[in-house]
Amino acid sequence: MINIAICDDEPNIRAYLSSLVKKQNTECEITEYASADAYLSADKDHDLLFLDIEMKNSTSGKGDSAKNGMWLAREIRSRDKGKQPVIVFVTGYKEYVFDAFDVDAFQFLLKPIDTQKFTNVFQRAAKKILAEQELQWDMSRKKNLVIQYNNTSKAIPFSHIYYVESRNHKAVIHAKEGEFEYYAKMEDLAMELSGQFYRIHRGYLINLAYVDEYNKQEVMLINGDKLLISKYKYDNFVRAYLDYMAEDSL
Repeated sequence: MINIAICDDEPNIRAYLSSLVKKQNTECEITEYASADAYLSADKDHDLLFLDIEMKNSTSGKGDSAKNGMWLAREIRSRDKGKQPVIVFVTGYKEYVFDAFDVDAFQFLLKPIDTQKFTNVFQRAAKKILAEQELQWDMSRKKNLVIQYNNTSKAIPFSHIYYVESRNHKAVIHAKEGEFEYYAKMEDLAMELSGQFYRIHRGYLINLAYVDEYNKQEVMLINGDKLLISKYKYDNFVRAYLDYMAEDSL
């Protein structure tokens, strides 16, 4: 699913762009806006934005250069939070093409819009967006540990796991929801959970995010559990913990 915004002060142009989008073989949700203010007021994330540059003020009906499409693009790019859309400018003025690079515009469509040109631009933009969505999904999936528990597959977010314990040839997940015991090798888990977790002892694999205190004998987690640390693991554990904290603070 691609969330698309069309921002243009001319209703007929918005309708035409919407019809062109609907002809593409892509599942989309389309939202139309008549002004920069309307777009910002909606406070909605979009994947793709078709943006007119020379828009008129929706209240006065006069050209408002301070609130035109280029102003809106700059406003969007200056924001730290929220999704950054792929921006395709739609305009009848060629002279804006160089300004478009300043706001990292994906493409520039001139009015009257050529349908084949639109299709080419849309397909390229959609390919870029869907690839990024797939990457985000993969990253999200990798932040979950999938285990076989009670004859079903259960996904436990890394952020819910305090530590993993080796017990009677099984792995015991100590999580916010409770304990989950299943068959797994600690060596395999250490590889799968590398980065956020560290094996401080042959019997313990801890989440570095939940370390409260530590010394050369034990590591104390924020849930109150105290775990033995191998003297051979201590120096590498300290380095791993400091590296994790430094990276997490960026």
